[in-house]
Amino acid sequence: MKIKLVQSLLVLALMTLATSGAVLAAAEVAKTVDVKQALVMHDAGALLLDVREVSEYAESHVAGSTLIPLGQLKHRLLEIGADKSKPVALICRSGRRSAEALKLLEQAGFSAAVNVGGGMIAWQKAGLPVVTGAQLR
Repeated sequence: MKIKLVQSLLVLALMTLATSGAVLAAAEVAKTVDVKQALVMHDAGALLLDVREVSEYAESHVAGSTLIPLGQLKHRLLEIGADKSKPVALICRSGRRSAEALKLLEQAGFSAAVNVGGGMIAWQKAGLPVVTGAQLR
């Protein structure tokens, strides 16, 4: 009898963990936009924050985007602005570093930040415009 109770509780605990993981995964997806949505946001005045390295940004980037490499972001949050409700779209090469940047911004209180899914790879694959060369902003 006790063994069945323990087994049932264990199954319930595992199901709860699995469900919470699904909820977290759904929350991550909800905070991700595709490149066309990011372009619309940027055109509407959202900050497009590129978190790649200087050399990557110099190679190609979105016109009007702002570069703050991920490794510097924590110490340069004031450059993003005091309005933590302002929309911010985070972009990197593939979406991994920008997902990390999203977590950092959320911890700092930014409520309207999103990750650009697929990053610059997806941006260029979609044929969206980029600036090439060393024009840094």
